[in-house]
Amino acid sequence: MKTVAVVGAGWAGLATAVRATRDGHRVTLFEMARQPGGRARSVEWRDEKLDNGQHILIGAYVHTLALMREVGVNPDLVLQRLPLALTLPDGSGLRLPPGPPIAAFARGVLAHRGWPLKHRWALLLHASGWALRRFRCDKNLTVADLCTRMPAELRRDLIDPLCVAALNTPAEAASAAVFLRVLRDALFSGPGSADLLLPRRPLGELLPEAALAWLQQRAVPLKLGVRVEQVGRDGAGWAVNGDHFDTVVLACTAVEAARLVSTVAPEWAASAAALRYEPIITTTVDSAGTRLAAPMVLLREGAAQFVFDHGALGSKPGRFSFVISGAREWVDRGREATDAALLAQARTQFPAGTWVQAPAVRASMTEQRATFACTPALRRPPALVAPGLLAAGDYVSGPYPATLEGAVRSGNSAAGMLG
Repeated sequence: MKTVAVVGAGWAGLATAVRATRDGHRVTLFEMARQPGGRARSVEWRDEKLDNGQHILIGAYVHTLALMREVGVNPDLVLQRLPLALTLPDGSGLRLPPGPPIAAFARGVLAHRGWPLKHRWALLLHASGWALRRFRCDKNLTVADLCTRMPAELRRDLIDPLCVAALNTPAEAASAAVFLRVLRDALFSGPGSADLLLPRRPLGELLPEAALAWLQQRAVPLKLGVRVEQVGRDGAGWAVNGDHFDTVVLACTAVEAARLVSTVAPEWAASAAALRYEPIITTTVDSAGTRLAAPMVLLREGAAQFVFDHGALGSKPGRFSFVISGAREWVDRGREATDAALLAQARTQFPAGTWVQAPAVRASMTEQRATFACTPALRRPPALVAPGLLAAGDYVSGPYPATLEGAVRSGNSAAGMLG
């Protein structure tokens, strides 16, 4: 049994704290915000609770789903499970039927009437080639390089939206190796792995609040609203804000972790500080009485790539979230230009009569460092910072891009390294 300081109560830090506590270690959890969840949390916005971004899960997120169950959250109640569908505003698009993943993918592609038959066969041939190569490729390739011979319609309707949704990096700059790993696990790892799991409840209720309650029930000291100012060596262990611990797990952001260890592990700190980031903008739009063709709708042109219908998810009818991933251009343009572009998409890309009332912007949330830019051959910092000093987070070296599953896996791994 060790005394363990976990710095950060995002999804990685909560995963670390829960597993370490379950394994018998004496954990203290630090979080400089007043609420848990990190970059996937609920926030108070005027007179209601809103999420700081529109997050989705998929069936392949086995570690995240297991953690939710462990802390008392039933995923079947808080998430709506749907077969993968990239539905366009008119209701058409790619839909995968239930069943074994390889057969479901082939059936879904062949049934897509929006693509010529030769394009459908081309996609199946590309996918077969990736499978034969065990979903591996040259680490220096971008997703655009990987798909250079693919028809433009397939890129537009499938590859580009999947890439920006999974990696939050445009296909021209995104790592093909990481993209293939995501495809392998999502589309071909088992029945239901590609299913969309869309939140019915605020993000705080999916994991952070329940995990915090689970830790409180086990008398874990929770230091919310406390920023860790210093981490330094203390004999055989480490000092955090002057208190001694055998081991420290840095589950804060890469920027904050680099600050804390700049003197004790300068090379690791430099690696973490070198990461570059992509923002995400999530804009909440209201239109009373409106219902879209699907809970998640793909937009082909314009600022946002996806829009989510909260009424179809059983929460707030007439409320919609427009999501701009890889949003650097729109952050630079400013809030007014972005809102105007999103409302223009609503007016022009949906069939006439879709919007019962004119869409109106309710709120806009921008995560400036939503994810690291997942580029080819990216060198991410390792989990081991120094003896007794670990890091956990979706940015730590691993096979996944910056996702909730990547964060939870990293937290589980760090807890497992405690011994």
